Amino acid sequence: MARIRYGARTEAEIAAARTAAAELPDIWSTGVVAVWESDPDAVAAVLPPPLKPTGRPLVRAAISAVDLPGYPLGAGSVAVAAAHHGVEGWYPLVMPMTHERALIGGREVFGEPKKLGEVTVERDGLTVRAALARHGIAFVEVRGAVSGGLPLPEPSQKTDFYFKFLPAVDGSGFDADPALVHCLREEKVRKLERITGDVVLRESMYDPVADLPVRTLVEITLGEKTTDQKGRIVERVDARALLPYIHQRYDDPRQILDGPPEGSA
Repeated sequence: MARIRYGARTEAEIAAARTAAAELPDIWSTGVVAVWESDPDAVAAVLPPPLKPTGRPLVRAAISAVDLPGYPLGAGSVAVAAAHHGVEGWYPLVMPMTHERALIGGREVFGEPKKLGEVTVERDGLTVRAALARHGIAFVEVRGAVSGGLPLPEPSQKTDFYFKFLPAVDGSGFDADPALVHCLREEKVRKLERITGDVVLRESMYDPVADLPVRTLVEITLGEKTTDQKGRIVERVDARALLPYIHQRYDDPRQILDGPPEGSA
């Protein structure tokens, strides 16, 4: 009988897949990162407990083209500065990806708020443009020109905060208490340039980052970097405290409360 591809894989096949995943070479990306100070109340308002604001109401937009062999990927995020029990990092609100493979792994393994979207990183001489778009709206656009090189930073570790959860099958909340994940990213940079330009935030009902206005532009950079990430669950959080923020993850949060239509398969 021919191999049934939906059938169970052997232990050897599973072990081989794990080995291959562990032996991936460094994957480099070219991307624009813009950081700005926003309204302190707005930043505080988007942070689910137990996350808290840091000393500066920072917002970061990262827009990258990832050099995956034979599988180029556009990847982006918009995140706000946050702290948890003395650890400072970033809490992403939306992470557009251009391919389903990157979306599924991040959402299901780490709880990342990834969504399919359009990611643009363009350079023409010194002119640079980068944008994140969904539903036909470029809700973040960074425009400018390269104005000089920057010293390469030492390899560093950065922390992102995610909430990993499953909506309840009966629409009542969650199947179990959500988990707060600390995702530790080891980052190496091989090229870094300063960009002189601006950040444009456009209104979108699906990705309302325009609620986090640019009060003071801190920096815009263009760089080539590689990252390796590992996550760990640091605590279970109060489901009732997180529920008012669940809409951040979905274009239409009603879809997780309706349940499947009667008779659907």
